[in-house]
Amino acid sequence: MIDLEGDATVVALMPARPADKLLLAATDGKGFVAQVAEIVAETRKGRQVVNLRAGAKLRVASTIGTGHDYVAAIGDNRKLVVFPLAELPEMSRGQGAQLQRYRDGGLSDAVTFHFADGLSWAMGGESGRTRTESDLNPWRVARGAAGRMPPQGFPRDNRFGR
Repeated sequence: MIDLEGDATVVALMPARPADKLLLAATDGKGFVAQVAEIVAETRKGRQVVNLRAGAKLRVASTIGTGHDYVAAIGDNRKLVVFPLAELPEMSRGQGAQLQRYRDGGLSDAVTFHFADGLSWAMGGESGRTRTESDLNPWRVARGAAGRMPPQGFPRDNRFGR
């Protein structure tokens, strides 16, 4: 049971498995990794985990899969960056580190994946097909870079479609 304030929205809903880790990222492009066991609240009011700057909102709260070693982040400016998950700090509270730099806009989506398997996303329409890009070297940069245009066929809504 949760007690939400009137202006709050739900970003993600998942079971709290203490061994899991989460990728948490805000629209201003800052994010970090959090251990679920350290962020679970036992009070009615909950616990603030992500400190947001003025105007920013939590955009990504997703479980990091077993064996995932890279992060892909795409901004509203339609630029994609891919960098090692080890470059993100593991924190129990805070703003985190800059995932991607933006001149205009902010973070649209971020996902973790296993680099050797490639980056996958859902194709548009009702087909239910998935596309996988295995050569990610053009987008592989240091955390906090601006990025490059995504591969041909990436969804126009800038979402990985999990």
